[in-house]
Amino acid sequence: MKTFAVRSIAGIFFGAFLTVMITICLIYFGNKEILEGQLFIKNAFANMFCGWFFSVTPLYFEIKSLHLWQQTALHFVTVTFLYFVLSFGVGWVTLSIESVLSFASLFVGLYAIIWICFYLYFKNEAKKLNDDLQHI
Repeated sequence: MKTFAVRSIAGIFFGAFLTVMITICLIYFGNKEILEGQLFIKNAFANMFCGWFFSVTPLYFEIKSLHLWQQTALHFVTVTFLYFVLSFGVGWVTLSIESVLSFASLFVGLYAIIWICFYLYFKNEAKKLNDDLQHI
């Protein structure tokens, strides 16, 4: 429970930080001098929620009774559902066939790339640990 709480707080704060950075970029690079308060608040809460669920859902990978494919499936389904509902609800993605397909393709592609990178990283770390144990 402590891990869940710590990750929740970290994810919410990361989402808030991301909101501030995006807002600064919009003001600085997008020549926006005035921001809509309601839109900012809506996007800020959406980013905080997004930061929260992307920080707590990796806890699936710490459930040792599940196989890696089960952990991955649970994580993928959870983040896909939450992110798509959030994206459509907030207006980050419009409800048209082209935008949904583009968004889904981009999401799945990025998910696969990130998953492969983490898999290779942890596989390499396990190999290093095993090598170190053999030398003791």
